[in-house]
Amino acid sequence: MDQPSGRSFMQVLCEKYSPENFPYRRGPGMGVHVPATPQGSPMKDRLNLPSVLVLNSCGITCAGDEKEIAAFCAHVSELDLSDNKLEDWHEVSKIVSNVPQLEFLNLSSNPLNLSVLERTCAGSFSGVRKLVLNNSKASWETVHTILQELPDLEELFLCLNDYETVSCPSICCPSLKLLHITDNNLQHWTEIRKLGVMFPSLDTLVLANNHLNAIEEPDDSLARLFPNLRSISLHKAGLQSWEDIDKLNSFPKLEEVRLLGIPLLQPYTTEERRKLVIARLPSVSKLNGSVVTDGEREDSERFFIRYYVDVPQEEVPFRYHELVTKYGKLEPLAEVDLRPQSSAKVEVHFNDQVEEMTIRLDQTVAELKKQLKTLVQLPTSNMLLYYFDHEAPFGPEEMKYSSRALHSFGIRDGDKIFVESKTK
Repeated sequence: MDQPSGRSFMQVLCEKYSPENFPYRRGPGMGVHVPATPQGSPMKDRLNLPSVLVLNSCGITCAGDEKEIAAFCAHVSELDLSDNKLEDWHEVSKIVSNVPQLEFLNLSSNPLNLSVLERTCAGSFSGVRKLVLNNSKASWETVHTILQELPDLEELFLCLNDYETVSCPSICCPSLKLLHITDNNLQHWTEIRKLGVMFPSLDTLVLANNHLNAIEEPDDSLARLFPNLRSISLHKAGLQSWEDIDKLNSFPKLEEVRLLGIPLLQPYTTEERRKLVIARLPSVSKLNGSVVTDGEREDSERFFIRYYVDVPQEEVPFRYHELVTKYGKLEPLAEVDLRPQSSAKVEVHFNDQVEEMTIRLDQTVAELKKQLKTLVQLPTSNMLLYYFDHEAPFGPEEMKYSSRALHSFGIRDGDKIFVESKTK
């Protein structure tokens, strides 16, 4: 059988990991190994291969000499073949079957949809625990074949594959713990629930950028479908109802949720979004990548009560009543303006005259004297000022320092300024 045209895996391997391009280095953690056999390729003694091989975007179309692959790659545990030109599963099988320690395989952005994956080929993947098929347009039939032949598969990446539906096989895959299926077009819950049937041990489900429109499932059914789900990402889902958020409480082990970019939360402020979601999800300990502390949870739950305190009873969520039982019915917080006062209305006393005027508190004592110059008919150099706080038990305070700002005296409406002449 003729070799497909293009560059082979073995050819690219020899080029990339030759001493000129990948110098031999010793030291802990380098993972460098040079297989030694009496009869081998002349290249064997010249290649320095790590246990993690990255051969992405190299134009690979075929495997090359399988004996050479076996001789060089006996120790390799991770292999990145993304963004190549592999379109025949048989060629992939020739590579993988000669890498016996392989646990991680990335085949993203290879046109593998152009061939059919037979079970005999898929059998060569049996030791793989993490498989990446992003943007490979792998059909569900291909995925089912892989699941049948990979008994230890723990992580599967199926992003950017244009899936609009999910095809459920006759058997499930109990080993899978993590599924990334982002950037597809899975809009209806009827498709997502099939993933729970397929992967009953699923710990992490990443559904970002799928525009899921609702979670339409009875609570008890959700618990049975995803009994082990600990983390879910619904980033940029199409959820528009708080009932969908409440449904997440039905996953018995859920601890982590990502909910950025959903239509439901767009009308709210950043603070409102986070607090209202935290209050509705009492078991979630991490939201959008940030840990929810005990203090933040209590603040959020109290915020939730106050947020709904004036809402008509028929529109109040059930969670409100649970939290009122916990904290009591809380009144809205008083609005306090913490901004510094910019001006004050004071009484200016000079001789027997009293004049009420508004002064700016961002000005200095010297600037205030200039403002008073016309009123009291004194030059600023001959002017003494005293500040009297109408609520303080002490007497007037001399305003000695010309450069001191008025706000530092704590001047408020109703206070008094006394003006005297130095020659008095």
